[in-house]
Amino acid sequence: MVLYRLAFLLLAMVDISEQKEVELALLKPCEKTRSRDKMPTMKRTFLAKLQRNGLYCAIGALLLLVGIPLYQLLILIPSGYSNALATQSLALRWINTHSLLFLGYRALLFAGFAFIISMPFTLFRIIVAQEILGREPDEQEEDDKEEVVQDQSKDQSDNHQEEGMPAFAWRGKGFAVLAAWAGLFGLLFFALGTLASTLYLVFSAASLPSLATNIENAAPLTAFFAILTFTVGGGLLALSCLFFGAVIARSGLKLWPGIWVVFAYMALALAVLFSVSAAEVALGQGTGQSLITTLAILLFAAWVLWFGIMLTRLKPE
Repeated sequence: MVLYRLAFLLLAMVDISEQKEVELALLKPCEKTRSRDKMPTMKRTFLAKLQRNGLYCAIGALLLLVGIPLYQLLILIPSGYSNALATQSLALRWINTHSLLFLGYRALLFAGFAFIISMPFTLFRIIVAQEILGREPDEQEEDDKEEVVQDQSKDQSDNHQEEGMPAFAWRGKGFAVLAAWAGLFGLLFFALGTLASTLYLVFSAASLPSLATNIENAAPLTAFFAILTFTVGGGLLALSCLFFGAVIARSGLKLWPGIWVVFAYMALALAVLFSVSAAEVALGQGTGQSLITTLAILLFAAWVLWFGIMLTRLKPE
């Protein structure tokens, strides 16, 4: 009797284990389906973030390209700003008597660069995504062969996917990575250098002696902040534009639409302008922002505006 009960329990355990195996086999396709259903959501999230960053880039570019020139034309020039730039002492005295106007001008400049701070890594993600999409037709057969292996590690890879892009998608994109980091630090140097020089000039202007005294070197650190902003920041932006333009132009029309190829060649032209501007400011012995620097910033703003418009017009496939 005891042996009969033991045999019955063993059979019951076998049935339960087989039932669990059947349940697991039935659950695996469901989990696979759910993981595949996550991809459209990730892609929509990725596209929404691109469009949001494109909007920020467009706002910042418009501030640099339209807002600041209008502010100078309508507010600063009628108040004597252009005449005050003749000497450093005149500029400091103008800042002392028109501090609010000067702070408004520098606030627009700082906000313009702050709004486009996400541009380098946004462009980097587009490059990675575009190269992945361009590589998919050639690797479709290999992907089908490796589907079983990918299904086994699906749970681990889902934890490392972010915003619709595969884990470690940046590998093999060394120049694009350098371009993204150089662009980020270049914009940070422009923004923070502008902020620091603004505070320094305002405090220096407030501590000037009497009007009868003509001091040509009342703000000795002005040249340092100019080099920090336009030479270091401009040099990093030159590297960023060079690498971004080279990465896109290298693939050309085989991978990118024609408008993006033209966008890449404009980046290469910006790299040249920023390089010349950085060298001119560094060798200018404290002259500060030059005409080439202004031209480089305006063309860079137009380039970023173009980029922002292209992002906001992106449509899901």
